[in-house]
Amino acid sequence: MKHLKRTLAIALLLLSPSLASAAAWTLDADHSNVGFKVRHLMVSNVKGSFEKYSGVVDLNDMDITKSKADVTIETASVNTNVQKRDEHLRSADFFNVAKYPTMTFVSKKWSRGAKGALKVTGELTLHGVTKEVVLSVAPFSKESKDPWGNLRRGTSATATINRKDFGLVWNKALETGGVAVGEEVQITLEVELVK
Repeated sequence: MKHLKRTLAIALLLLSPSLASAAAWTLDADHSNVGFKVRHLMVSNVKGSFEKYSGVVDLNDMDITKSKADVTIETASVNTNVQKRDEHLRSADFFNVAKYPTMTFVSKKWSRGAKGALKVTGELTLHGVTKEVVLSVAPFSKESKDPWGNLRRGTSATATINRKDFGLVWNKALETGGVAVGEEVQITLEVELVK
């Protein structure tokens, strides 16, 4: 019996560091940005963002590959600073927000890269289609206490998707050749998290 108790005590001691290292961090939408950029008329890029989103990142500093992320974005909150364009993006030609009010990203695999960077592979569900997307994620900052006693961390991430993969196929041919809206969409994330 003593041997069993001692074995259990050792097992708990060995497990406790990894349990203590896993922490849930909430996405602070007031200090984050979910942005995108797409080619327009083959001559310039148009940038936009989504204003409403929420999410949780479970960070495991002892083994970052055991971390998880789950984020939901409200598609109707798209903002390119041009009302007419935003209304078109909300329509059935693009996001069809009446039918698909949210898009989600759920991580499936975290892997280490060079100099603390990460590759986070997950499933992006957009416009009723789910595809695997890989985020290139900068090293997470160390914990920092804000003036109100909250612990915070931050990072940034990028990814590139093809909008046609998600059924966003609307376009117009140009007289000079090419199309009105590019297929490739560059995603940029600036993330601040609160513990």
